[in-house]
Amino acid sequence: MAGKKYADATRRYDRQMMHESAQAIDMVRTFATAKFDESVELSVRLGVDPRKADQMVRGTVALPSGTGGDVRVAVFAQGDAAAAASEAGADVVGGAELAERVEAGYTEFDVAIATPDMMGVVGRLGKVLGPRGLMPNPKSGTVTPDVGKAVGEFKSGKVEYRTDRYGNVHLAIGKVSFSAEDLNANLEAVMDELTRARPASAKGRYVRKMVVSSTMGPGVQIDPADFG
Repeated sequence: MAGKKYADATRRYDRQMMHESAQAIDMVRTFATAKFDESVELSVRLGVDPRKADQMVRGTVALPSGTGGDVRVAVFAQGDAAAAASEAGADVVGGAELAERVEAGYTEFDVAIATPDMMGVVGRLGKVLGPRGLMPNPKSGTVTPDVGKAVGEFKSGKVEYRTDRYGNVHLAIGKVSFSAEDLNANLEAVMDELTRARPASAKGRYVRKMVVSSTMGPGVQIDPADFG
């Protein structure tokens, strides 16, 4: 049934046509017919070469309308920092014992945060956390002495982003149940952040392609000219 609904949706519009962002989001919400609250996902192709260290685009962005999901946060910390993380709502907090759980295969979290003094322990988890995009990093604000503040920010709508090997950035900007205004606000926040993070060495057109879709729906192109 899902395949039939997807095919029906693709016949209702020209997949090669580019739209204004507000129109594209309206279309995506119309095409979402699953029985669950689908995520609205944005993919942006940037004019960068991620193989060059100075053209890797990564960081965090605060979504003004939130993510619509329950973000599970793991914190590697000890003492007062661990207590602050727990008080802020972290889902799991620990030191060496948490690292051992992760080494054994525990990855039931969406964000990993660590205090700087724990990076000696966390650094050994690269093979587990790296491929999942979960490795704490100072650039994304996930290595910090103020873990309580970081937990609060990620729980309230702060998300990480980074280019993949092809220069694409993928992230969810909310749920289909969000209002069009809230989804547009989140999309604009993401694009403002990506524009701010443009590497000085990136030449030519920076935003090459933009596609928005729901979890089970077809992609709708947004005109990159709207965002430079």
